[in-house]
Amino acid sequence: MRINWEKNRLLPAIAQDSKSNQVLMLAYMNEEAYNLTLETGFAHYFSRSKQRIWKKGESSGHTQKVVDLLIDCDADTILLKVEQKGVACHTGRESCFFTSVIQEQEVLKPTVDIDSKYSVVDRLYHTILERKMGEGKKSWTKKLLDDKELLLSKIREEADELCVAIDKESDEQVIYEAADLLYHSLVGLGLRDISPDRVKQELQRRFGVSGIVEKESRKEKR
Repeated sequence: MRINWEKNRLLPAIAQDSKSNQVLMLAYMNEEAYNLTLETGFAHYFSRSKQRIWKKGESSGHTQKVVDLLIDCDADTILLKVEQKGVACHTGRESCFFTSVIQEQEVLKPTVDIDSKYSVVDRLYHTILERKMGEGKKSWTKKLLDDKELLLSKIREEADELCVAIDKESDEQVIYEAADLLYHSLVGLGLRDISPDRVKQELQRRFGVSGIVEKESRKEKR
């Protein structure tokens, strides 16, 4: 049975431990990710937040070696039987499915320390997303996410404070204000479900392009 990629451009892909049968994670594949998985023998997915192909474990080293790949009877869902290196979840848990809705508690604890596996920006962004999905948890991040006008005003305020610091204050204050602006900007990205990886991609795109040319191209797109 073949997948009709014209009909289904993005399919859910479930990763399952080949030995224990534990469900590890759910991601998505487009045709390119599917073909890369078959060609390399390692799981590749299409990230909806990053809007690009990614190899599982490209940052953490927690790769998934594919033992078998199955498709369901409708050819619109993929099941991967994998040998998981390390853990599957970015939180440090073995599986992404660790929160029991029925018991209303986390039933598994992190098995590895992920602090050295991801950048501080990525860890902070994931924490922001966790706050966004959390119910009833009071935090400044949650308050900002629930009040867009407050968030926008804080981003403007922090940008102005950074400008003042660059102009008149110490290096330490510049660093402090830059950190504040970065945090509030990440909350803004979290509100829109835009991964900071996409900002990195945009910066990478601009390498080797004149700033004047780049600005003119933006005017043309508008």
